[in-house]
Amino acid sequence: MAKKTFQVEILTPEGPVFDDVVEMVSTTTSVGSIGVMANHTPLLAMLDACELRLHTESGIKRFAQGEGYIQVGGNHAMILVEEALPAEKLDRAELEASLAKWQAELAATGSDQEAGRVAARNVNRFEAFLKIASGD
Repeated sequence: MAKKTFQVEILTPEGPVFDDVVEMVSTTTSVGSIGVMANHTPLLAMLDACELRLHTESGIKRFAQGEGYIQVGGNHAMILVEEALPAEKLDRAELEASLAKWQAELAATGSDQEAGRVAARNVNRFEAFLKIASGD
């Protein structure tokens, strides 16, 4: 018996990343991990930087997902994120350099709360992306 599918779009500020049917979406919201399948209850949630997995008939497509939002309704999911990079294209050395840069930036923020918030968010993002690149 074939599994039910539904339409998923992944959009970033640079443009569309994915627009096809899937059997399931696995991601992490600000309150925990979720799985979305066909005919899911309507949902609007904030997304954390994590591994996004799209379960398709041909296998699992993995992405490094930046922060954003997911909206589910009408057998359709729209994922709006800062970035969505195919896991196989992640460059570990580049990610490590970016993480080191943002860790130094975080240490140097002092009393600037906004700069500290931005640096902490980027540290979390690059730590999550490194885990994905390592296959953890």
